[in-house]
Amino acid sequence: MNGALTGLRVIDCSRLIAGGVLATVLADHGADVIKVENPRGGDPLRTWLRERGELWWKVYARGKRSVTLNLTHPRGQQLLKRLVSSADVLIENYVPGTFERWGLGWDVLSAVNPRLVFARVSGWGQDGPYRDRPGFGTMVEAMSGFAHTTGEADGPPTLPSFPMADMVAALAGCNAVLAALRHRDQVSGRGQVVDISLYEPLLSVLGPDAAAYALDRTVRQRHGNTSDNASPRGTYRTIDDKWVALSASTPASATAVFTALGLADLLEDPRFATNDARVEYSELVDETLARAIGQRTIAEMRELFESRDLTACAVYDIADITRDPHVVARGILIDVPDPKLGAVRMTAPTPRLSETPAAVRWIGPPLGAHNREVYGELGVSDAELDELRRDAIV
Repeated sequence: MNGALTGLRVIDCSRLIAGGVLATVLADHGADVIKVENPRGGDPLRTWLRERGELWWKVYARGKRSVTLNLTHPRGQQLLKRLVSSADVLIENYVPGTFERWGLGWDVLSAVNPRLVFARVSGWGQDGPYRDRPGFGTMVEAMSGFAHTTGEADGPPTLPSFPMADMVAALAGCNAVLAALRHRDQVSGRGQVVDISLYEPLLSVLGPDAAAYALDRTVRQRHGNTSDNASPRGTYRTIDDKWVALSASTPASATAVFTALGLADLLEDPRFATNDARVEYSELVDETLARAIGQRTIAEMRELFESRDLTACAVYDIADITRDPHVVARGILIDVPDPKLGAVRMTAPTPRLSETPAAVRWIGPPLGAHNREVYGELGVSDAELDELRRDAIV
């Protein structure tokens, strides 16, 4: 593999999503990621969809080498230090203070390896009054303001159906780790601690809510799929019970949508004539478009999208995504060999690099599959490894 991060060694001591996906991105780009798991059951992600073949694990532990290690035991802590001595990055996502209690704080690890970048993932950050709170993404999605602004105006706050806070934190954390590595290699020669909370990255992508509140105490409210900035914008049901999504904030795109639906005369109505007017009367605009689209099939709407070049599309489920010609042509979904299932389908690494393309080398491995290989690289003999296994260290 000739990925952009080939030669980089990462020790992944995280569990579940945020830290694990951060490490997965690094692995996709060629880093040697060593996944450290508790000998008793391993990463809890292994239990997600276990009855379907551990699909979460196989997708998000792809490209990693799995070793078992009991970090609560002094001998396990010594082995981790040996792993760290040749590593570039260590990722952990335990409750803040846990690594310190194990004698594995930054003061200790940086003495072992001054060039180490120590990525610490938690729900709320390494300090502050909430540092010891459980770091579940659901709590972050609620307290970040995301849930408050998502859903219908007369409905409840709505949570995402996937671990959004974890995913956003993983991508933000990856950027920060790469920035720390560049600073080490180009400026200081030393590593540093990267403090990655789930809370702050999600809050940061929600737009200028804090600025608006500070300016005039405006609090953004739920309003379904409509937008404060553009109209029409929303999802609309077709006569055959499918859905389309459209957004038409510019004069040209709005004219195209209304004309395609046989509603061009409405653009002479002051309530429909400008984007600002349509935002003010968004409920009326939505009702009008819903009636027009509700008289057409999804096939008819697709033909309009393509023939009129509208800023609209069908709302896809995973079956639609799998069949989509663009997805097929770009190889956005790939099948990675699996000894039990034959293959596991997953998204290809993204974004794409022209000279050093990322790749998925293998699915998430069995627990401890690389113990002998990785610990052998540290000079641990087969006899010593057997002893460590008997003592529940690995």
